[in-house]
Amino acid sequence: MSRPGELSQAAEAGPQERLQRYGPGPLSERELLALVIGSQGASALADRVLDLSGGHLRRLAQVDPGRLVGIRGIGRAGASRIVAGIELGRRVGSARAVHGGPVTGPGDVHEIFAPTLADLAHEEFHILLLNSQNAPICQRQVTRGILDASLIHPREVFRDAIVLRAAALILVHNHPSGNPEPSPEDLRVTRQLGAAGEQIGIPVLDHIIVAGGAFESLAGRGMMGAGAGSGVAERG
Repeated sequence: MSRPGELSQAAEAGPQERLQRYGPGPLSERELLALVIGSQGASALADRVLDLSGGHLRRLAQVDPGRLVGIRGIGRAGASRIVAGIELGRRVGSARAVHGGPVTGPGDVHEIFAPTLADLAHEEFHILLLNSQNAPICQRQVTRGILDASLIHPREVFRDAIVLRAAALILVHNHPSGNPEPSPEDLRVTRQLGAAGEQIGIPVLDHIIVAGGAFESLAGRGMMGAGAGSGVAERG
């Protein structure tokens, strides 16, 4: 346990020294961000970056990289480091959930993908590959941008599933609006890929829509269409 004198010294030391001596826990968000920026005057630059997001890290994750580049003193290099740091944090959270055990329902899928998708300002379409015990094999991003059935070819969705011998897969995408209600295009994509999965022999068990802290399961609402799965529970 740290003594009071040590804590006082830690408060006076720079963020890099404090990180090395005490770990990242005692550091403020401003100090951590300054370490990510890493250039001269990083603390002042961190203040400018946090001002852009109203001081909220979740909002910072939604900021367009172009706006970061526009902050005086950040530039392309600093913006790239910030975006890379945010993405690493997303992937760490997602990887921890992927290796946590079998998927038993849509809540597990949301837990896996929320670190990656919940705070994005644009749509992304992913797949989660499962083995015969419903344990995740891996996840893959298929597209970036508004979901469009005409732009999603089953070949791109099922290629890795075939190579990795997946027993089933789950479709996942996000709604930046925060409203998880499925759109007509969401349903078209679901039915198109569900029919392809039936032909290939790799069922599409569900389509999860992530909308911030909320989510919707199309299987749970009986909206998967003919030939598609009716949820993870059917194989559990």
